[in-house]
Amino acid sequence: MKGLLVSLIALVAMGSIAQAQTTLKPAIVYANGGKFDKSFNEGVSNGAKKFTDEIKIAVVDFEPSNETQFEQALRRFAQRGNDPIIAVGFSQAVALEKVGKEFPNTHFTIIDSVVKLPNVQSVVFKEHEGSFLVGVLAALASKSGKIGFVGGMDIPLIRRFQCGYEQGVKYANPSAEVIANMTGTTPAAWNDPGRGAELAKGQFDRGVDVVYAAAGNTGTGVLQAAKDRGKLAIGVDSNQNYLHPGTMLTSMIKRVDVAAYNSFKAMQGGSWRGDVSVLGLKEGGVDWAYDQYNEKLVPPEMKAKVEAAKADIIAGKITVHDYMSNNACK
Repeated sequence: MKGLLVSLIALVAMGSIAQAQTTLKPAIVYANGGKFDKSFNEGVSNGAKKFTDEIKIAVVDFEPSNETQFEQALRRFAQRGNDPIIAVGFSQAVALEKVGKEFPNTHFTIIDSVVKLPNVQSVVFKEHEGSFLVGVLAALASKSGKIGFVGGMDIPLIRRFQCGYEQGVKYANPSAEVIANMTGTTPAAWNDPGRGAELAKGQFDRGVDVVYAAAGNTGTGVLQAAKDRGKLAIGVDSNQNYLHPGTMLTSMIKRVDVAAYNSFKAMQGGSWRGDVSVLGLKEGGVDWAYDQYNEKLVPPEMKAKVEAAKADIIAGKITVHDYMSNNACK
C-alpha cells in the first residue's frame, strides 16, 4: 500500500510537470539591432536556447525593425496566449506598461528597465561596475595613455557604461585621457557598424590604442576597425573575445542570458514573481571576460590587479559612481 501511494504521488507530480510544460508558451520581443547582434540581443537568445535545449519547449520571438512595433508585438503574443513574455531593452518600458495592464494574467519580464506592475518582472544591471573593471584593464594595457569609448544611442544607460569605464581608467592611471563618442540619438545608433568603425578610426588617429564599444551591433564595426588597425578592443554584453583573437582585450559581460533563462525556468517551476532584480558584480550579473582568446593579452600581474579591484568593489572598499543616480559622472 505504501509503495502504491508513493507511485501515485510520483505520477501526479509528473502529470503536473507535464501539464506545466504543455501550457508554457514563452516568447521574446527583441530590442533594435537584430537577434544575432553578437551582443545584447544575442545574449538573451542564448539564454532562450539553453532553456529550449534543456526543457524541449520552443521559444517564439520577434525582431522589430522600429520602436513602433514593440507594443504591437507584445500585445500579439499576449493575445495568442504566450506566457511568459520577455521584453528586451529599456525602449520597451512604455509599451510594456500599457500592454501589461491590458493582460494582468500574463507574466512579463523586461530587461534593462523597471515597470512597476504586479505581473512584470524587471531585471536591471550595474553596468558601471563591470565597466569599471574593463576600464582598469584598458589603462593597464594602453601604451599611449589614450583610451577610447564608443557608445550607441546617447542615453543615460550608455552614459552609465562610459562613466564606470572612465572611473576604472582613472583608478589604474590617473593621467590617462579618455576620448568618447556616441553613435547617435535615435535607435538606429544600435545597428550601424559602419559608423562605429568610423568613430573608432577617428579615435585611433588621435592616439587611442584601446577602445571599448557599448553600442549593440554598431560595436561590431568598432571591433573590426580595431582588428584592422592592430589596436585593442573591448566587447560588451556577450563575451565577444572570440570574434577577433589577438586584438580583443576583454569583454564586459552582462548576464542577460541568465535573466532570460531564469525567467522561463521560474515560470516552468511555478516560482515566477513580479519584482525588481538589480544585478552587479556581487550578484554575478556583470563581470569581465578572461578565456583562451585573450589570455595572451592579459599577463598574470594585470589579471591580478583587475581581480583585486573586483574584490574591492564587492567588499565595498571601492564605490563606483552610477551616472544614472544623478546624470553626472564623478
